[in-house]
Amino acid sequence: MPHVFKGNATHTLGVEIELQLIDSKTGALANSIASILERVPPKWASSIKPEFMQSYCEINTDICNTVKEVESDLSEKLQWAQDVAEELGLCFVWAGTHPFSRWEHQKVTPGERYAWLLHEMQDVARRMLIFGLHVHVGVDSGDKAIHMCDRLLRHLPTLLAISANSPLWCGRDTGMQSYRSKVIEALPTAGLPQMMRNWSEYVWLVDHLIKTKFISSIREIWWDVRPHAGFGTVEMRIMDMPLNMRHTLGIVALTQSLVAAISDQIDRGAYLYDSHPMIAKQNRWQAGRHGMEAQLVDFDTMQAMPARTIARRLIELVAPYAQRLDCVHQLHFLDDIIENGTGAARQRKVYEQSGDPRQVVQFLIEQSQMASVGPIQSPSRGLSAPVH
Repeated sequence: MPHVFKGNATHTLGVEIELQLIDSKTGALANSIASILERVPPKWASSIKPEFMQSYCEINTDICNTVKEVESDLSEKLQWAQDVAEELGLCFVWAGTHPFSRWEHQKVTPGERYAWLLHEMQDVARRMLIFGLHVHVGVDSGDKAIHMCDRLLRHLPTLLAISANSPLWCGRDTGMQSYRSKVIEALPTAGLPQMMRNWSEYVWLVDHLIKTKFISSIREIWWDVRPHAGFGTVEMRIMDMPLNMRHTLGIVALTQSLVAAISDQIDRGAYLYDSHPMIAKQNRWQAGRHGMEAQLVDFDTMQAMPARTIARRLIELVAPYAQRLDCVHQLHFLDDIIENGTGAARQRKVYEQSGDPRQVVQFLIEQSQMASVGPIQSPSRGLSAPVH
């Protein structure tokens, strides 16, 4: 089957956020997405969508040119969704995993693709109760997208460390900062991208996987970063769902600026420094385990150094491109994570103080009410039901 890459002349943005749909009284996940979807205005029918399980709500932006446009787009849709959810006794949480709801209790969304996944993956799919942030950035050619995936390999663990926001699972502290990153690895095509020479090799690989029925479509390539032919983008998928809008916009700004910087390097014919997949895998583990407290191998010196140092250096590296893309302000939203800890570290602090995952959910609800850069004023709700 043909895969024509519809290149973009500029570094356009498309952002997908996977939110947890929560019962406002109990804090448990609610299999209630259908009640929200039936109220979605026609203009947003392709932007507010279901996911594999009925306790998800996926909200996508239209094609944006700047991070400011992303904020405006998401804020409008989120405000609508929050108002509807509140009428239904529901609310949203932004995190990579739910602190106590169990995967066995979630209902799969009807649909041919989800039925295929369930049949092929069985409990591996059923356990995918995880929520992520996906950021598409436009590039001008399929070959550029493939080269981009190779050159992003060294930076993926840094993005994971910054976004880490999934320390609790089924009522337990996993000891990880991003447990989501380990759950998704169970999928057969998940994890770090395969290194390839060009777009033609990628097309051959995908066609072979479909022909031999290993995957049903190109959508079953679940790499941490992957090219997207139809959108003409590279899609960064390694991130946990961040804690709030401010952190999300910071990561979007970093992603767009990083892709712009690497695109420039490719156009100049800059040498591809060694990004050995095993070292990237080592860094990915450290980032998922320790977040911003990790020691990551710096690919230029091959010495371990603090993730905070590597993150600060990366922000400095892309700052000129952020200036060009008018997102310096949003890029520095990440200073809050570097200086004050990841979403995972903040969740763990609440859990250590309370010993109650319900209090972590309450904390997440309060954080998630920041549907724009400033908090939306909304009453706090106590959680009364026992942990499921």
